[in-house]
Amino acid sequence: MEDIRIYCENTSSYVKVAMGTTLTQLCASLGICGSGSAVLAALVDNKLKSLDYKIINPHNVRFIGYDHPDGRRTYIRSLCFVLQKVIREMFPDKVLAIDYSLPSGLYCEVREVKPMEDGRPSVYFITDEELEKVEARMHEVIAADIPFGKTMLSLEECCRIYEHNHQPEKVRLLKTLGRFNYNVYTLGDQVDTFYGPLAPSTGLLETFNIIGYNDGFCLQYPMDGETEKVLPLKRQSKLATALKEHSDWCSVMGVRGVGKLNKKVLSGEIVDLINLSEALHERKYADIADQIYARRGSVKIVFIAGPSSSGKTSTSKRLALQCRILGLNPRVIELDNYFVDREFTPRDENGEYDFEALGAMDLDLLGTQLNALLDGKEVELPRFDFKDGRKYFEGNMMQLHEKDILIMEGIHALNPAMIPGVDPSKVFRVYASALTSLSIDENNNISTSDNRMLRRMIRDNRTRGVIPEDTIMRWQSVRRGENRNIFPFQENADAIFNSAHIFELPVLKYYAEPLLRRISPSSPAYTEASRMLKFLDYIVALSPAEIAAIPPTSILREFIAGQTL
Repeated sequence: MEDIRIYCENTSSYVKVAMGTTLTQLCASLGICGSGSAVLAALVDNKLKSLDYKIINPHNVRFIGYDHPDGRRTYIRSLCFVLQKVIREMFPDKVLAIDYSLPSGLYCEVREVKPMEDGRPSVYFITDEELEKVEARMHEVIAADIPFGKTMLSLEECCRIYEHNHQPEKVRLLKTLGRFNYNVYTLGDQVDTFYGPLAPSTGLLETFNIIGYNDGFCLQYPMDGETEKVLPLKRQSKLATALKEHSDWCSVMGVRGVGKLNKKVLSGEIVDLINLSEALHERKYADIADQIYARRGSVKIVFIAGPSSSGKTSTSKRLALQCRILGLNPRVIELDNYFVDREFTPRDENGEYDFEALGAMDLDLLGTQLNALLDGKEVELPRFDFKDGRKYFEGNMMQLHEKDILIMEGIHALNPAMIPGVDPSKVFRVYASALTSLSIDENNNISTSDNRMLRRMIRDNRTRGVIPEDTIMRWQSVRRGENRNIFPFQENADAIFNSAHIFELPVLKYYAEPLLRRISPSSPAYTEASRMLKFLDYIVALSPAEIAAIPPTSILREFIAGQTL
């Protein structure tokens, strides 16, 4: 039998291996220790594989560690399985819920099997002493360097195991997917499902921390670039409250996980859920408008900020409508017209213009004009020509009257440094983001970043002709800008608007799946496209008739078309 020729990107060399050689064996033979971290998984022809993958054809192989996004996700999934094992050992009559992402890690709760009467989970309030024991036991499991296994079980076997483990969401999900067999992961005597590969063994998961947080605890994992340290703890109470509120609302609606959402779609009940979710948004817009109206004696400026594809434009328009209902007169100033002239734009570390930096804005002009408007004076607003890279004044005059309020949207709108000379009592700040708390199942949460990337991919392809590859390849840069300019200032908001819809993933799947399938295996975006397609594979898409039930004022219409705002 002929040897198989493999190209290893880590060593930039070809190597011949026997058929059936595992990636673990190949990695060891090449002496690869990872780039700054242990090898956790590999990309085989741009598809993510666990290290037990057997080579039977020629491939391009790249071994990855925590410094790669997929390596990081592999580490976190594996760590979650260790946590799941320990919680199940220590609290056999309860269930672990890995609920949603926090800036410092994953928010988790230990819950009673039976929910409260209103559908919300009944939380077991774990003590600090119990958390210390959980962490100590996790360290023992990790020190034992137990291998993660993988096997295939029938649907009936999976359902029996998960029902015994008090995981009804996992059972519902598997039953809606229409398959007869499923790959499951093992850790000792524990069996569970994870939607992506795990590390070879527990011994690679040394860096983590558990700390009490709200009703549960935060599972912290390593920092990027400093894998021996965990993420710094940030107790962002306003953000955590918004996430908890959405999580509880999902529970009250009876849709805690994707399995129940799929069931709603398959049974023809999704239109009712669309109407309920849209009504919740309308209620939230009205509540924020009421807060602004209550401070109408002082507040004259409303700033709206949020990360990419959070629906800031729709939020501005819907909030303006609610303010008009209360007798206020919203006026809009576009912050994009306050850029400095191109030659004064700061540059990033690569020498490129950094249009997202605070220094790219003409803060002196903005502050001067806002103060003049607050004093009742008339000002001439600028118009920035992006082609010429300069501001022009063309007679566009504005003056604020008694019932007028300014609504302004921009990435720096929550940063006090944007308007240091403006009286803060005159400003009301709104943070908008798609803070989904819907989970795949009990121990697999859904990334809010993935949700927003799908929104952006659909919108930019439709309105700007941007190919899906470009959206994927730019996303990490977008995220770096958000981490620098938006997320540190979330807690400055007077109100948080959660733009996530409980029904939106089946909508996004309908539009995004064909776009993702166009991406070639040779594309550098193929790895991420494959991951997103695997994620969407667990979701039942809406039909065109069901999508038509989404109202024209919905925030989702900003991305899928048909908005009338």
